[in-house]
Amino acid sequence: MKWFLLVVVLVGYVAADDDIVCDSLARIKVKNQWNRAYSTGKDREDFAQALWRAIFAIAPEARKLFTRVRGDDVTTPEFKAHSERVLAGLDVAINLLDQQEALDVALAHLAKQHDARNIPDSYFDVFLKALQSVLPAQLGRCYGPLTWKACFGVIARGIRG
Repeated sequence: MKWFLLVVVLVGYVAADDDIVCDSLARIKVKNQWNRAYSTGKDREDFAQALWRAIFAIAPEARKLFTRVRGDDVTTPEFKAHSERVLAGLDVAINLLDQQEALDVALAHLAKQHDARNIPDSYFDVFLKALQSVLPAQLGRCYGPLTWKACFGVIARGIRG
């Protein structure tokens, strides 16, 4: 009977864990973890390169979206500048997670940019997978993948429209 009870409790815990939402506490956690992971200076540049390498490893065909900025080589000045612009947009969105009105405006702006460039929705999933592959190296055991998935989902849905 004790084993059965233990199994029921564990199944309930796992099921509840899948239902994590991007509530106010999750938003604060993601903001704090992002600021730690995204960092500054050379560390920021290294993080960005790791993220883009992960994106292109997951979806090599995505490089074709970046021909104008030399997506064939993430170390070129053109691509680094583009990377900073993209991650600056993500930085703004993450840091506005706890300010819904401002977040909605920022996401609407990003949605227009993505629409104009015909970015397929599937690349939001690729971006999340890439984040999930590089964030643990920056955050260690503090990284909460389900919290990140929930809060990145808020951002992605806002951009997708």
